[in-house]
Amino acid sequence: MKVLITGADGQLGTDLCKVLKNHQLLPLTINDGDITDYFFLEKQFLSYRPDVIINTAAYVRVDDCEDEVDLAFNVNALGARNVAVAAEKIGARLVHISTDYIFGGEDNPRSVPYTEFDDPIPSNTYGKSKLAGETLVRHLCKRHFIVRSSALFGTAGAMGKGGNFIETILRLAKERPELQVVNDQVFSPTCTRDLADKLVKIMPTELFGIFHITNSGACSWYEFAVEILRLAGIKTPVIPIKSEQYPQKARRPRYSVLDNYQARLLGWDDMRPWQSALVDYMQEKAYLNR
Repeated sequence: MKVLITGADGQLGTDLCKVLKNHQLLPLTINDGDITDYFFLEKQFLSYRPDVIINTAAYVRVDDCEDEVDLAFNVNALGARNVAVAAEKIGARLVHISTDYIFGGEDNPRSVPYTEFDDPIPSNTYGKSKLAGETLVRHLCKRHFIVRSSALFGTAGAMGKGGNFIETILRLAKERPELQVVNDQVFSPTCTRDLADKLVKIMPTELFGIFHITNSGACSWYEFAVEILRLAGIKTPVIPIKSEQYPQKARRPRYSVLDNYQARLLGWDDMRPWQSALVDYMQEKAYLNR
């Protein structure tokens, strides 16, 4: 199978390249071209004629999206449109990566995980731009999979964020006498290798539509940080705080846990707990305290 990946040098893109190594693969990195350039995409798609396109490219700096609204929508919405139009032109399947941040904008936060059939209400510009991208993909490419995930962590690190939450916590724990981390934003941390494995399972099927794919379980950023430092054997105290005590430009969802409902109905929801995935990450990066 011929597969083209946008954002191939990102966290998820890097792991996709690993798990797809036995396929004919065209990895497009940020240096190769931009998904906001339709004619670049069209040329690549027509030349390579992939069976599957996996679009991992996005503008993911959540706070910066509040200041750079046009850029957020240009990449996350119109860029997604470009990929969808070009994919439809060659009859390719499109796997489009989205986010839990399309949820969580309700006045009263939820405590029950969101299924694929819940109505999205974003709380910030990033979520709005990603939801707009989903809408365009749904309308412009018949053979699409929209895959929503959450709080990705992979050994390559996120290019747009300069790493990931794990790396940030480990760095700050060595620089500061204590850490303050919000304890009222709940989500499901997800390993990019686990997500990549699941995408490879979904993409050859005819089961088009929306999928939630996250590691099982949920936690707050505080609980995530505590577990990271425990595994690393670092004793820096972590203090739980409320979101109001850590002001950010973009409002974050207080609860954005995704229910892998479609996968569960298909008997595919075998995603391991996030804690197990974190142990493997720490071991691979040689951070695990033995």
